[in-house]
Amino acid sequence: MLGDRNLEYVTHRELDAALALLPAWADGRWVATDSPAARSLDGADGVWVVSGGPYRDDAAVYAAIRRARESGLPLLGTCSGFQYAVVEFARDVAGLDAAHAESEPGAETLVVDRLSCSLVGETREVTCVPGTRLAEICGPEPFTGFHWCSFGLSERYLGDLTAAGLVVSARATDAGVEGVELPEHPFFMATLFQPQVGSSEGRPLHPLIFAFLEAARRAGVPAIG
Repeated sequence: MLGDRNLEYVTHRELDAALALLPAWADGRWVATDSPAARSLDGADGVWVVSGGPYRDDAAVYAAIRRARESGLPLLGTCSGFQYAVVEFARDVAGLDAAHAESEPGAETLVVDRLSCSLVGETREVTCVPGTRLAEICGPEPFTGFHWCSFGLSERYLGDLTAAGLVVSARATDAGVEGVELPEHPFFMATLFQPQVGSSEGRPLHPLIFAFLEAARRAGVPAIG
């Protein structure tokens, strides 16, 4: 789990709870963005870029996302991980001079911009797009997604991103695009909602987390969350 662990964040406490629920065959651990491991990804069979941006080392996060995208390493991005995955794709695939409004508010091409209303601590009804991998994983029925964010994918640049191969996999009111994926990649999925929330209450792992673990297991053993 690539991110800067801070137990003042309820979402990070939920991530710790999700770690405790991993199956016996999965070895999941935190990797700080400013650590050597974040740059090397040695031994990683999958990378989950978690919430908490801006990160202590944004460049390391973008590099990890790019490496996963180019190498076929399974990647799950949630909340900030979703936002950074979108910016990386916009820069390195779609060819945009893309920026994130939280870290570069004065930039011209804000591919990730401020949402119409804050979703900090909010839930929304998430609906998957039929035919996507996320819909296959989560099912066709709308479900409740928990958020802790104020930024999302700007619809202004959505056409450029989809033309370059990014697929929208889910939407929600106020949040707009809730999920994206790369269908030709073994597992490259990112969501604005945070699927680990509820783990501290003993709920089963969200199907998206389990699908990511399965993809990591196929990439190598032991799997890393």
